[in-house]
Amino acid sequence: MRAYVIEQAGGPEVMTLQNIPSAAPQADEVRIKVRAFGLNRAETYRRAGKMGPITAPVVPGIEAVGEILNDPSGTFRPGQRVATAMGGLQFTRNGSYAEEVTVLRSNVINLEGVTLSWEELAALPESYLTVWGALGRLIDTTPGQTVLVRGATSSVGQAAVVYAKARGQRVIATTRSTENRARLLQIGADAVVIDSGEIAKQVRAVSPEGIDVVLEVVGAATVLDSLRSLKPFGTVVVIGLLGGAPVLENLHLMNDLPNATRLAFFGSGLLGTPALPLTDAPLKWIAEQVASKAMPSLLVKTLTFDELPEAHRLIENNQAQGKLVVRL
Repeated sequence: MRAYVIEQAGGPEVMTLQNIPSAAPQADEVRIKVRAFGLNRAETYRRAGKMGPITAPVVPGIEAVGEILNDPSGTFRPGQRVATAMGGLQFTRNGSYAEEVTVLRSNVINLEGVTLSWEELAALPESYLTVWGALGRLIDTTPGQTVLVRGATSSVGQAAVVYAKARGQRVIATTRSTENRARLLQIGADAVVIDSGEIAKQVRAVSPEGIDVVLEVVGAATVLDSLRSLKPFGTVVVIGLLGGAPVLENLHLMNDLPNATRLAFFGSGLLGTPALPLTDAPLKWIAEQVASKAMPSLLVKTLTFDELPEAHRLIENNQAQGKLVVRL
């Protein structure tokens, strides 16, 4: 099968298209014919050596949609539409930048009956599963809260805006550029704040009572400011690294954490584990919402397999402005 392989860290040019063997599934795995996959900043970090050294050939890619080729357990039937994400992809096993991928069965979601195109389906898994994992227990059953999405123009940030709105929340979105305001309002944000690095006062002007839940996509660079926007018993959930290394040099528990607030981190590696089984994930519901136009599509560009290195350049130059997808 054809797959992109990285043998040393570097720029997009280090990804080379090669013919490699397809891996036969073990008892707890399934093999999928990849029809399309979404692109993520995590894959550019892996390629550049920012997520650990590359000591052996790596096939990048952390999500895909396609059809079941083989499931030794019989849980999934051949030809069944599915999505997959995480479960060690691009780290402990070959990733999804390939014509076929062998994945843990626990990281496969049934999409049978969903009428979306492969391209539209591929725009959903990683972004929406990450948002669900980070926010689901906080917002899914309690509508009417105020949710702040910090870094809302990223693909996962846009998914958070759409998902929170679909769950009945009031959504405030941030962006560093006024040019993105219209896009964020279009996909469901109730208000947009231009992010100068310190926005707590601006957020309080929009929501004087404070924020119930903040999804922090930027990361350590802005998290202390995000905490200042919370109401008592509010929560900041950090998922992003857009602002640099995930390190706080100093955290004063009494001065930096407002009274009775919570700071949490969610990493998508938890998806598909016993702590967060994907049988509970609402991905099929999300796909149906997008198909019926109840939720907007976040797909901004579809590329061919041969154009994948160019897609990495778009992401690294911050030119994506939404979800990029490769269609095989």
